[in-house]
Amino acid sequence: MEGIIKTGVDPHEFEPTPDDVRRVAKADLVLFTGKGIEGYLSKLEEATGGSSKFVNVGQQIPSLTMNEEGEKIEDPHWWHSVANMKRAALIVADAFEKADPRNAVDYEKNACTYLASLDELDRWIRVKVAQLPYGQRKLVTSHDALQYFAHDYGFTIYPIKGVTTNEEPSSLHVKELIGNIRNQGVKAVFFESIENPRALQQISSETRAKIGGTLYSDGLGEKEASTYDSMMRHNVSTIVDCLK
Repeated sequence: MEGIIKTGVDPHEFEPTPDDVRRVAKADLVLFTGKGIEGYLSKLEEATGGSSKFVNVGQQIPSLTMNEEGEKIEDPHWWHSVANMKRAALIVADAFEKADPRNAVDYEKNACTYLASLDELDRWIRVKVAQLPYGQRKLVTSHDALQYFAHDYGFTIYPIKGVTTNEEPSSLHVKELIGNIRNQGVKAVFFESIENPRALQQISSETRAKIGGTLYSDGLGEKEASTYDSMMRHNVSTIVDCLK
């Protein structure tokens, strides 16, 4: 099993190479996140001529919505909810069982083991987040990628950018954000691993909210957040420890 988007690459701006297309064409199963985050997907489907089995994991997961340039769209960052990852684990296991029925028992066993680890992760997150009073659960981030996390664990999100990383915030939006940070006494702001922190550094300077650290929102890291479990633990620890 392998991914075509490497660590540190922004999925909003990713474009598949000819080698990526060849690897996808040879695959027995192609899993994708869905909800519009893979803007390049149609190119892969056309290039492979339907020779690969595409499974839209996100299509079977409940959506939160957001406003993007005055239009209501699905938020594609569903994996920041552990409950959604449990749903995804079952969807993926089912897809593998159908593609490889001879090993169905192994896929079911592995799914059960992974679901148990996700239950433990969710318990850990809730204990960690409980250290932070609700009035301090104000999360200022580079772009609007943590709505599912906020929904599950009681945070309010104040993003600089919208759903994608390539749009630039208006001066009015930045001014309003600075006002919110000052009025609500937000202690820290956070940038993301694939983002230029310059805008946040300016906001931090004008509000005296410290730069809280790096969050992984659109992909995994190379060391400290190289798995889903370690990514979630890193993000939660960084958020809670900096906002306390």
